[in-house]
Amino acid sequence: MTDETSATGNNIEPLDTALAEVVRRSGASAGGIYLLASDGTTLDLIVTCGIPTAFGAPWTGLALSTPMPAADAVRKQRLIWVGNQEQLAGSYPRAAIALPYRCALAAAPISDSRRSWGSLVLLWPAAHPAQLTSHERKHITFGCQQAARLLDETSPRTASADPPGKPRMLTTPEIHGQRSQPPLAAVDFAERLPGGSLSLDLEGRIRFVSSSSPDLLGRSCEQLLNTLPWQSLPWLNDPVYEDRHRAAVISREPTSFTALRPPRQWLEFRLHPDATGVSVRITPMDTISQDLPGPVPREQRPSRLARAGRLYQLMCLASALTETVSVQDVVNVVADQIMLACEAQGVVFCSAEAGRLRVVGYRGYTSEAIERFEDSPLKASPVGRALASGVPTFFSNPREMERIYPESSSISGKQAWAFLPLLVSRRPIGCCTLSYDHPHTFDAEERGVLTSLAGLIAQAWDRARLYDAKHQLAHGLQQALLPRGLPAVSGLRTAARYLPATRGMDIGGDFYDLIRIDATTCAAVVGDVQGHNVAAAALMGQVRTAVHAHAATGAPPDEVLARSNRLITDLDGDLFVSSLYAQLDLADHRVRMASAGHPPPLIRGPDHRTRILDVPPGVLLGIDSGATYPVTDVPLPPGTILAFYTDGLVETPEVDIDQCTAELAHHFAAAEDHELEDLCDTLLRVARESRRPLDDTVLFLLENTGQPV
Repeated sequence: MTDETSATGNNIEPLDTALAEVVRRSGASAGGIYLLASDGTTLDLIVTCGIPTAFGAPWTGLALSTPMPAADAVRKQRLIWVGNQEQLAGSYPRAAIALPYRCALAAAPISDSRRSWGSLVLLWPAAHPAQLTSHERKHITFGCQQAARLLDETSPRTASADPPGKPRMLTTPEIHGQRSQPPLAAVDFAERLPGGSLSLDLEGRIRFVSSSSPDLLGRSCEQLLNTLPWQSLPWLNDPVYEDRHRAAVISREPTSFTALRPPRQWLEFRLHPDATGVSVRITPMDTISQDLPGPVPREQRPSRLARAGRLYQLMCLASALTETVSVQDVVNVVADQIMLACEAQGVVFCSAEAGRLRVVGYRGYTSEAIERFEDSPLKASPVGRALASGVPTFFSNPREMERIYPESSSISGKQAWAFLPLLVSRRPIGCCTLSYDHPHTFDAEERGVLTSLAGLIAQAWDRARLYDAKHQLAHGLQQALLPRGLPAVSGLRTAARYLPATRGMDIGGDFYDLIRIDATTCAAVVGDVQGHNVAAAALMGQVRTAVHAHAATGAPPDEVLARSNRLITDLDGDLFVSSLYAQLDLADHRVRMASAGHPPPLIRGPDHRTRILDVPPGVLLGIDSGATYPVTDVPLPPGTILAFYTDGLVETPEVDIDQCTAELAHHFAAAEDHELEDLCDTLLRVARESRRPLDDTVLFLLENTGQPV
């Protein structure tokens, strides 16, 4: 018996056709297209083919910073290739958790000369060779170009008829062309085989049932057709069985499992996949002993969170939480992951302060609703009850809420809520509230899973709060030690940036300064104290003060560094300092420089010719009290720009620093920005796109304008 309903839509979007075409021509088994959201910080999966959208649920929405192939392809603007599961686990562990199957993967940017639109993701079966062929690369490139051209003719949002977070799935007829229903000869062939036969589509729904299958499975054909086996057969309601179907669809490799049909009948299921679905052979295992141990499964309603896809989503959430650093990171990860896993439409994180609620982060609410919720008394809200008792509270519909909190249910217009207290060492530190647009019944299993998740979130949040507090204190100290503004000097334009390392708990000792000496002379200094702690920041403040004091006397560069060196050495500390000091004579258009082990500066002439200045470096400050520092004298004609920086801008593990410095010089020469502020931003953006900074960064630009001084 077959299911004669068709899932084929009447209108196939042009972008859908482009995706189906690149999947077919490249020989991929499945694919999907992500588009950048209007804010440019997230990617939305809008369409898939060859794979159910539920398989990609953990990645329906991706922050552009997420370490995933689809996001990497957009950030790096290049093809990302992952040849097998081992490479996926090594390079993208979060993706490997939610896609634990043998397959190969490619992600390529969809972009043109004007803008980046998103990315194309393709999957191949496990048997694919370790490398892409030139034929496959050609079709991937062409497919991305075609998609970019289509998107250029319409907006990304109109390219999808569905809202973000609900991608379309192209059905088999849309990809491969409509197939006719099985001819009678094929049905006769299946009926003659011993045991039973089923045909599943890619989503796992039963589309064909042989006449012998109902007796084996204990369900009629009508009860089986158009259902998922793990839903219509309660004894298959185990994530292991659904996982076998997923493995067959993605890896395109045959797989099998055995299952016990109550009371004592063991059945073997053999799954044979292809691009259109999965054929299943069911064989009774009569030779197996009737005394096999094992509980008899109970008839039960399938649970929302018992499915394999849900479990992978929750595992992906747990993995993502281990990567969070700040409180906002935790909010973003939970909002991106748990709302999908639990089918929620809203989430609010809040804490208690002086008996009132403080909203830390939210998703799925209007700002007006949050304003009504913010600063409300704890005693008058279910959040306060959850925080006081430490016990999760669940309301399946507004009536349940109104019986206890008459005014709370009308604040947001939501219809169901789960209030999850976040406890650390039995001490409440906040509350995570999940909400639903429609009534939602929380069964016992779902409540248990949500309670366990609250424990994971609490640990991540508590760690992140400590990081935020330490980070704010440390960087507040560092910012206080840096100049609040640079003095205006006639004939000189300046721009400076200080950027802390993107990850890490501590601070550094990077500093910069501009010191007016007289009407035509000024000094510029940049430096980096070894270490990332309060001691480094404190020493940075002492060095900057010492340099400023010696520079104000008009001492030449070598003397300024030598005197500062003696001071640091006399402090008898265990930290060292690199520094570059320059004295600019704006009347004679010259600059004299000395270096204490600091990266060399760059100089760009009015014609954009750029070179790395050869400034012989002396030893670091704080090592040898008798050290001397050679002085380099360089012309500084009008229109010339000097670039001072710290090693955070050019230092990359396993890459020669001279190579990185040469790349920075190349970008400096090529930049067309006319304003120094824009030039600063351009150089920092290019540097950070090509490498992950491991240290704090200072970039200090100085331009001789040639104006009268």
